[in-house]
Amino acid sequence: MTTKWMMYAKKADFNGIGKQYGISPVTARIIRNRDVVGDEALTRYLRGTLKDLYSPHLLLHMDDAVALLSEKIQGGSAVRIVGDYDIDGVCSTYLLYRALKRVGAKVDYEIPDRVKDGYGINEQIIEAAAADGVDTVLTCDNGIAAVSQIARAKELGMTVIVTDHHDILCEDGKEMVPPADVIVNPKQAACQYPWKQICGAVVAWKLVQALYERFGVPAAEWEEMIEFAAIATVGDVMRLQDENRIIVKEGLRRVCRTKSVGLKKLVEKNNLDICHLSAYHIGFVIGPCLNAGGRLQTAKLALSMLLCEDEAEADRMAQELKELNDTRKTMTQEGIDAAALLVEEKYMQDKVLVVYLPDCHESLAGIIAGRLRERYHKPSLVLTRAEDGVKGSGRSIEGYHMFEALVEVKHLLTKFGGHPMAAGLSLREEDVEQLRLELNRNARLTEEDFIPKVWIDVPMPIEYISEPLIGELELLEPFGQGNEKPQFAQKHLHIRSTRVLGKNRNAVKLSLVSESGTAMDGMVFGNGDEFVEEMGQHRVMDIIYYPTINEYNGNRNFQIVIKEYQFVE
Repeated sequence: MTTKWMMYAKKADFNGIGKQYGISPVTARIIRNRDVVGDEALTRYLRGTLKDLYSPHLLLHMDDAVALLSEKIQGGSAVRIVGDYDIDGVCSTYLLYRALKRVGAKVDYEIPDRVKDGYGINEQIIEAAAADGVDTVLTCDNGIAAVSQIARAKELGMTVIVTDHHDILCEDGKEMVPPADVIVNPKQAACQYPWKQICGAVVAWKLVQALYERFGVPAAEWEEMIEFAAIATVGDVMRLQDENRIIVKEGLRRVCRTKSVGLKKLVEKNNLDICHLSAYHIGFVIGPCLNAGGRLQTAKLALSMLLCEDEAEADRMAQELKELNDTRKTMTQEGIDAAALLVEEKYMQDKVLVVYLPDCHESLAGIIAGRLRERYHKPSLVLTRAEDGVKGSGRSIEGYHMFEALVEVKHLLTKFGGHPMAAGLSLREEDVEQLRLELNRNARLTEEDFIPKVWIDVPMPIEYISEPLIGELELLEPFGQGNEKPQFAQKHLHIRSTRVLGKNRNAVKLSLVSESGTAMDGMVFGNGDEFVEEMGQHRVMDIIYYPTINEYNGNRNFQIVIKEYQFVE
């Protein structure tokens, strides 16, 4: 796919910042490109620790939630935590359950079934809680949209505390919130919390901190659970900026001391070193395993594994989650192949891709939509047959507000929700084709919108690569959403030789030399034979790259990983 290379042009005194913080002007420029501006933000970015996290008491109604929970705990009331089936919901439930147990609460938990119950708390869960004699329902990572469900809980005489992080629906300028006794959600307009982009597990972790303060539990005990706030932050694709970046950085540093036997076992099953986990490992290896239970079976499997204290049982559950994720990967690839075939046979001219895969597991629709979006760089919705019609998920591109697009066709939908870049929807099967037609008719997208933009941090000749610079770039980790891995660019590198590597021939090693005569190896990952075919007789290329050090047989050499390339005539 053709990409458009874009150069950041954000201004600052890079030399001055470099001197003040002991970093190179190149690193200072990259940090500015991440919108980190001002001494306080720079210090937090480069040197932030747990001491720089915001107080939980800054969250609106946090003190009310702690006071009410304390009263219920001390009175022996039954408390039921209601979480959600994804990684954020599982980690939130884990944190609250462990904490409430620690302070002596009579507590249990419930997590909805993705297919049977759908997202968040529902009336069946409310009715079941009432039948079980539950006095207080405590939600996490859900609840802010459950207006009628929580109204039912109040009718039944239950106390309800909502902790959530999702956006709040507004009508005529008024927030539509449920009639809960207490709501803790940074997205409330009246909440003055300094960083509102935290996930549900961080909201839960903040509640744990405040609750432990109330009960005199040492601070070390809430601090040592930070890895679950970090895992959820990465897994729920929150922006790795401000407080989130500190939580993830500190969580990854401390995860090797985790008290969770199950987490240790899951890391082992994936052949990773728990003391050297990266945000990538969480996002693409551990996270998908924790999500696999909720997708194909029950999220309670992942939660039970994290809570398990028996080594053999934790090992068994970790193995089951790994196998479920392997099955999920196979099913996903089958779905992607089927969806791509339909697109290329029927819908290549569409601006918005709407693909109906009736037999696809509904939990995979969002992943497949995301892959279609990556492949074709078009807004993509994948629909599957469900018990009561058709359900689906969409993933968007910059320039197409998916939620607003669905508002325009809401007459065709039985249920929908989302935000600019992603959405979920339900509709009648007979309306699927009409949905495709109307979304495309309404789409105000141009050909320019379908060209992905690739952002370059610094145009930097490979001669500038040094060991101190590579060491400095490690200070910028963890990388992820909102704190992307830096990208450098150089023009006119001459290709001296190429070699396809790997048993799957999925890497190419290039011997490159710059116009000034500096030689360096470069690696391209992907289909090696396709790369060689595309290269043909070309012997000069422009590249976007990231510098690394390759260690082999005791030798250390600079090497560049090539992320994008264009052959020069």
